[in-house]
Amino acid sequence: MLSRTADHLYWMSRYVERAENLARMLDAHYRLSLLPRAPEVLEQGWNATLTSLGMIDEYRQRHEAVSARDALQFLAFDRGHAGSILSCLNRARENARAVRGTITSELWETLNATYLESRAFGGNAEYIDVANFVEWVKYRSHLTRGVANGTMLRDEAYHFVSLGTAIERADATTRLLEARWRDPGGRGERLITEASEWAVLLRALSAFEVYRKVYRESVTPWRVTELLLLNAGMPRSVHCSLTDLLRNLNAVQHDRSGETERYAGELHARFRYGRLEELCASGVPQFLDEVQRRLNGLADRIGADFLVAGHYG
Repeated sequence: MLSRTADHLYWMSRYVERAENLARMLDAHYRLSLLPRAPEVLEQGWNATLTSLGMIDEYRQRHEAVSARDALQFLAFDRGHAGSILSCLNRARENARAVRGTITSELWETLNATYLESRAFGGNAEYIDVANFVEWVKYRSHLTRGVANGTMLRDEAYHFVSLGTAIERADATTRLLEARWRDPGGRGERLITEASEWAVLLRALSAFEVYRKVYRESVTPWRVTELLLLNAGMPRSVHCSLTDLLRNLNAVQHDRSGETERYAGELHARFRYGRLEELCASGVPQFLDEVQRRLNGLADRIGADFLVAGHYG
């Protein structure tokens, strides 16, 4: 497969997954806003989320202070911001259009319809039903993956689509966890007494029922972290995502990708065989930061081995 074709497929799926994960972050904040919490605490929570996403500097270039309204506008509807949900859906569609001859017509029509429907959103975030918007984004992402899984031949094209989804999901899960483990004010203190916030995180990740089945006990930060990092059967866990990533990476290997496979296998082994107490001995936020750096390094290696050099979607 041509590297440019692989590049478009990989980034198409990354942007779809990124839009969904941003929607899940917004869902968490929306649910938190319904709890009896001081307005300044909610705004500090937005600051923690923007920091974990690596978007805080760009946000401050556009807005004087962090507020729920401006953060929502920035992350969801700002078409001038490349990292917003609407921008991600647009980029997913543009990458799909570049490889219409490689993906199925059903997949193209799904992505194109998502983009066309997304044009109805925009303007002032105050006048948009956030809950319905979040559900719409998640639904379109689920639909896109379902169409891809149900119509695409299990060839290299499918494997690059799956690679993009897996690495984006692993990264997003670590960032959602990091935002909850850090103090809303950014001082690095852990929110171990806010059980309601951890239950909200589980619901935002569609993991609350899974948590009850696995642990059958009250929600605790440590158990939530263990589920979302190490559980091999939890679809949005880092372990499960890395398993999918490694399987699809092995399917597209070539004679120059051995080091990338070794790097991915080493990272996967830490989640397959490691214990949370040992992995997070220096602190959960510190471990999550390390995982994000390694995932970025893995993405760079995949780009160098398979994709268009210097191209990022």
